[in-house]
Amino acid sequence: MVRKIMNDQKIITADSGQNITLTCRAPNSNNIIVVEWSRADLEDEYVYMYRDEGPVLEDQHPSFKNRVDLQDRQMKDGDVSLILNNVTINDTGTYECRVFMRERNRRKRAHLKTDPISIIDLSVVVPPGQPGDDNKDEGGGKEDGSVGLIVSLIVSAVLLAATVVGFLIYRKHKQQNQGPYS
Repeated sequence: MVRKIMNDQKIITADSGQNITLTCRAPNSNNIIVVEWSRADLEDEYVYMYRDEGPVLEDQHPSFKNRVDLQDRQMKDGDVSLILNNVTINDTGTYECRVFMRERNRRKRAHLKTDPISIIDLSVVVPPGQPGDDNKDEGGGKEDGSVGLIVSLIVSAVLLAATVVGFLIYRKHKQQNQGPYS
């Protein structure tokens, strides 16, 4: 589910285990030199960085290694959307997309502090019935255990009653066979 809050901010809700796309589009793909996806709570580590025509692996947060990539490394039409595979509840957070452009007639690198061009609030939930689902009906497991206990108690009571009745019949039958003068 995707909702827009403002032109550049979205809310996405995903089920744990899904692959999702965090969308981001730069105004011009010809001058992109760096793409950076970050999450505020990761401090100095980033989610994904693309620089010098390839991903940068150092300083990437360990939880994102081998789980993220650009949707299109050619960045056609400025598409710098990020694919996040196998999301977990630990992926919940606010993601920011920044793009650094090469300025015309300038050889220096762009200043690396820019405003994000896309902000996405991701909320990952565990679908009902899957391991880790804290919202499931806890009574379900307890009911199954209670039913088993009740059935066991009833069977035990019936067996005990049958044993007592059998013993009384045996005793009465034995007394009748012995006669009054034995």
